[in-house]
Amino acid sequence: MKNTLKYLLLTGGSLLFATAVMAKLPALSDEAKAKAAEAAAKAAWSGKVDAYLSCKSQDRVAAHYYKTAKTAHKETKPAKEMPPCADPGAFSYTPPEVVKPLEASGAHSPAPTATSPPSSKTPAAAIAPVKKP
Repeated sequence: MKNTLKYLLLTGGSLLFATAVMAKLPALSDEAKAKAAEAAAKAAWSGKVDAYLSCKSQDRVAAHYYKTAKTAHKETKPAKEMPPCADPGAFSYTPPEVVKPLEASGAHSPAPTATSPPSSKTPAAAIAPVKKP
């Protein structure tokens, strides 16, 4: 009897937990999206800084190797020509400009007020004459 009760409580609790885990999360707000974009930019910058520090460290190790090999009269091959280490500089992030859709920017203007009925006896050439160059 005790084992059955424990089994039912354990099963019920795990089902409640699974239901809570599978609940749909709301969509991110614009502010949260902006923070996520900034965090991604900072992570990319951190990667560049790590690569720069690693490059500088490799340069120091190679210089030390050639120095100690020279003093020990060991034969060394010339080092391969590598591009210089690129310093990424200080972190700076400028958020991208938010581009409004055409409908929100006022691109569609309302139709002009009609000054004459849509069907008139005036020929179209007289209404909008063609300009010749």
